[in-house]
Amino acid sequence: MYSEGNVCVAVGTSMKEGYLDRKVGKLWYSAYGEESSGTPILALHGGPGFLSMPEVVSDLASERPVYFYDQLGCGRSDRAPDRSWYTVERYVDELAEVRERLGLERVFLMGFSWGTALACAYVLERGLAGVAGLVLCGPFLSTARWDADQRRNIALLPEGSRAAIETGEAAGDFGEAYQAAMMEYYARHVCRLSPWPESLREAFGRLNPEVYNVMWGPSEFTITGTLRDLDLVPDLGRITSPILLVCGDADEADPRTVKEYQLAFPDARMAVLPGASHLCHLEQPELFKAVVGGFLNQVDASQRA
Repeated sequence: MYSEGNVCVAVGTSMKEGYLDRKVGKLWYSAYGEESSGTPILALHGGPGFLSMPEVVSDLASERPVYFYDQLGCGRSDRAPDRSWYTVERYVDELAEVRERLGLERVFLMGFSWGTALACAYVLERGLAGVAGLVLCGPFLSTARWDADQRRNIALLPEGSRAAIETGEAAGDFGEAYQAAMMEYYARHVCRLSPWPESLREAFGRLNPEVYNVMWGPSEFTITGTLRDLDLVPDLGRITSPILLVCGDADEADPRTVKEYQLAFPDARMAVLPGASHLCHLEQPELFKAVVGGFLNQVDASQRA
């Protein structure tokens, strides 16, 4: 069942939002440009525990419908019955149900950070039927590679920040000094805009720490959760759909690592956006839309031929 409302967000482009009722709780979703003719996008937010941010990505609705949803336990969706629910396997099942309920027989999956792992885990388990392609933004596909990238980034921080992180991790003390160093790191590698956009500050304020801590840990670079052993790289060769990997040149997802991912896929291309970090779509919105929109249109054209 659906409950929804409709508002106009741009000339010729509609927006609606509502909830998908499920046995374990309601999921918030929104849809932009359902009247558009291109293959739809289903966006998978990061975190884990973050929420959908339609800014920039929803602009692609001028050519194709764009759908967002908040994963269970996140944003505007209900919380899970208990902490044990927050697993990759259950989020894969949830994605399959969302896709079915929204009627997305043919779709592009667009993942951000943790959402890229979710997209790849989904197609590895459920298959590629109807998946026109994948757009993987700031990709996280291997915890070991992610951790190695963050250790290199931390090594470039000022000595006091490095010491605060190392001391905090060793003692399990993630208090004021650790938090200050974490925010300095985020300003370099998560979002380089200063100040952060109000929408981003609000989104971080609504992050569910329970999901984040269970699956990940105290910060982007201190990994203690259930994702600490995730490594999808050995199986990426099975994903034969066209793929676009996007990252910033100062991304947490180091461009050198993203290049390794590109080479692991049979049919992938890669774009590095200058002057940007992990949230490169917010930092370089016009370039992001041009690169991603061009890829989507190219895939649509080739698959129609």
